[in-house]
Amino acid sequence: MKIGDIQLQSPLLLAPMAGITDLPFRNLCRRFGASLAFSEMISADTSLWASRKTQTRLQREGEKPPIAVQILGTDPEKMARAAKMNVDHGAQIIDINMGCPAKKVCKVAAGSALLRDERLVAEILEAVVAAVEVPVTLKIRTGWDPSSRNALSIARIAEQSGVRMLSIHGRTRACRFSGEAEYETIRLVKQSVSIPIVANGDIHDEKKAQQVLKFTGADAIMIGRAAQGRPWIFQQLAHYLARGERLATPSPQWIGNLLQEHLDALYSLYGSRHGVRIARKHIAWYSRQMRGAAEFRQEINRVESPRDQLDLVKRYFVDRGKGDKAA
Repeated sequence: MKIGDIQLQSPLLLAPMAGITDLPFRNLCRRFGASLAFSEMISADTSLWASRKTQTRLQREGEKPPIAVQILGTDPEKMARAAKMNVDHGAQIIDINMGCPAKKVCKVAAGSALLRDERLVAEILEAVVAAVEVPVTLKIRTGWDPSSRNALSIARIAEQSGVRMLSIHGRTRACRFSGEAEYETIRLVKQSVSIPIVANGDIHDEKKAQQVLKFTGADAIMIGRAAQGRPWIFQQLAHYLARGERLATPSPQWIGNLLQEHLDALYSLYGSRHGVRIARKHIAWYSRQMRGAAEFRQEINRVESPRDQLDLVKRYFVDRGKGDKAA
C-alpha cells in the first residue's frame, strides 16, 4: 500500500494510542513488522507544546521512517499550523484525529465529536492538506452513534479534500470500546472511494486479521489494544498472512528480556522516577497471561526505582517464569 509517494512494506499498522504509542513502543512495534506506527495525538494548540507531556510526545530521535504524527484539534487554522510545525520537525505523514471517543476530547468538540459537523470536517482537512506537502491521513469512527453512521459521507469529503488514507474504527463514538466492532461500514466505504482504507477494531489474532482483510477488502489493518504488552503481534500476523501458519508462542524468558529492553528505553525517555511509573502499565500487559500475574503486579507497583523494577521483572519472567505460558 502507498500513502502518497510513501510505500509501506506490509498491511500492518500500529494505531495511535494516548499514553501508549510513545517512542519506545513505536520502535518495538516497527522492529516486529508494523509498517507504520502513529504517534500519540498531539494538540494543535501549540501553546501546550512546552509541557513535559507534549515534549515527550514530540520525541522522534532515532525513529525509523516513515514518521507519522497524529494531531488533534477543531480550528482549521491551528490544525494547519500544527501540521506544518510537525513537518518542520521531521514528520513525514500527518494524521488527523477524528476518532478519539474520550470525554475530555469530545467535550471540546474534538476527536470523534467532529463527525457531527461535516462542514467543519471539510474545512479542517482542506486547511491541513493545503498547509503541508507530505501526505495527510485521517482516522475516524463509523459515526457519532449507531443511528447516525456517516463514515461514507466523511470518506467522500476526505477523498475530495486530498486525504491520502482513511483509517476506520468499526464502532461509533457512543459505542466507545463496548460490544463488538462491525466491519460492514468499513466494507461499504472501501467499495465507494478510491483512497486506501485501513480497518481497525477488535483485531486481536491471526485469524481475525485475515477475516477482516477478506471481508472488508481493506488495504491494511490497524492494531491497537492487541499490541499492548505484545509488540511482537505484528510478526505473528505477518507470518500467518504470508504462510497460513502460526508462529510459536514466545517463552517467558524471551518476553522478560524484551520487557527489560522496553523498560530501559522508558527510563531513558522519561527519566527514572516518571519512567518507573509509566512502565507499570506496560509490565501489567506483558504479564497478564502468566501464572501469579495479579500478585506480581501488586509487588511491582510498590517499587520506585528502575533497579528494583528491573530486578523484579527478571525474577518473575526469566527465573520464576520458566515453563509458564505467556502472551
